[in-house]
Amino acid sequence: MRVRAVLASLLLMVALSPGAALAQESATAATPQPGPKSWVDPLTRRRVVRISEAPGSASLYFHQNSYTPQGDKMVMSVPEGIAAVDLKSWKVTPLVRDPGAQLLFTGRKSRSVYFQKRTGAGSTIFAADIDTGKVREIAKVERGTVGSINADETLLLGQWAASDKPLQPGTERKPQDRQQFGQANYQALGPDGKPLTFAEAKEVRMNERLEAGIPMEIFTIDVKTGARKVVVASDKDWLNHVQFSPTDPNQIMYCHEGPWHKIDRIWIVRTDGTGKKLVHKRVMNMEIAGHEFFSPDGKWIWYDLQLPRGQDFWVAGYELATGKRKWFHLERNEWSVHFNLSPDLKRFSGDGGDSEMVAHAPDGKYLYLFTPNDIPDVAGIHAPDSESLISPGFFTSEKLVDMRKHDYRLEPNMTFTPDGKWIVFRSNMEGTNHVYAVEVAKTPQG
Repeated sequence: MRVRAVLASLLLMVALSPGAALAQESATAATPQPGPKSWVDPLTRRRVVRISEAPGSASLYFHQNSYTPQGDKMVMSVPEGIAAVDLKSWKVTPLVRDPGAQLLFTGRKSRSVYFQKRTGAGSTIFAADIDTGKVREIAKVERGTVGSINADETLLLGQWAASDKPLQPGTERKPQDRQQFGQANYQALGPDGKPLTFAEAKEVRMNERLEAGIPMEIFTIDVKTGARKVVVASDKDWLNHVQFSPTDPNQIMYCHEGPWHKIDRIWIVRTDGTGKKLVHKRVMNMEIAGHEFFSPDGKWIWYDLQLPRGQDFWVAGYELATGKRKWFHLERNEWSVHFNLSPDLKRFSGDGGDSEMVAHAPDGKYLYLFTPNDIPDVAGIHAPDSESLISPGFFTSEKLVDMRKHDYRLEPNMTFTPDGKWIVFRSNMEGTNHVYAVEVAKTPQG
């Protein structure tokens, strides 16, 4: 009987998305039981805490705010809805008891947690008070989905597509499940007729979606009046990754989605439609840039840059006010699916990657802490146009968590806590999806 149970579990893993398969395993007798709630990683000497109590829990995407303005609490998705977490005790408290509630983000001004419930082609946006749990309706979105809210919480930002083409037909998840379990189990054949890896199959499916040329819009909704305004519209570009600046209520960043070596990805625009600009222009074939995010002070945009793809790795920055650029180099094993920046702007995080991903890192399954280092002019001698050139540098790295038991089809999505002392991430390293935190400081030997 045990053999049959294991075979059934394996069949489910093929049929469902990777994250969903991991969540499904939690309901079987073969699921490994989680270990202690807290431990010191023997490789890195950092303390790791499992925050979530229920398998299938998830922290937010790496650029979405999940913390209160006061920095005392965070929110996360749980199977029964949304929960709040005390950042001192790690106590988890149910906040919204509704499995259909899709967590979006927290406000940067109020102690509000925003979520949406899908209704046909659109959704209804709600806010819950993180202290009382009181829920109020914010806006009706007749078409499209919301992805961000501005710094003063007056405008919602969303995207709409004329048709919702699934990337992997037959295995797509419901919208409220994608954040926890992944969108699909990507599968495709290469030119030689052989199955592609998960990462390469995803590229094929993304290219198919891009080539479909589905009309799209990026729009804002006035929280007070409900007025909908189109900021960007396109009949061919796949518009995605919409995000407001954490500090400037009128600054928007978005991307042209698709295979990164094929599109010019990172764009900015103002809420009134002015100031539309490409942030990074390709200069080399197979150059890629993406997974862009604002610095916590809203002054810089940072992103993964590779020249060319899979060969030479940088974290690149663009200063919005001046157009100045900084590039920090890192090694192949240090490349990460996503990067992030600490609240004090002094250190970056990286969530690593497996050997099938773009860097093909032979030993990259770790969570990293990066310290940026500038490369100064030799002997203080400057090039005449040095101020207009890219300022180069490099990262020195420290490993935070050994992720060699983690399946990277679930992306860790690291975020610094507001005090900068911990980094929150998601992982399946214990067999099912959970939310964890790792302490930035090393634990003394003892």
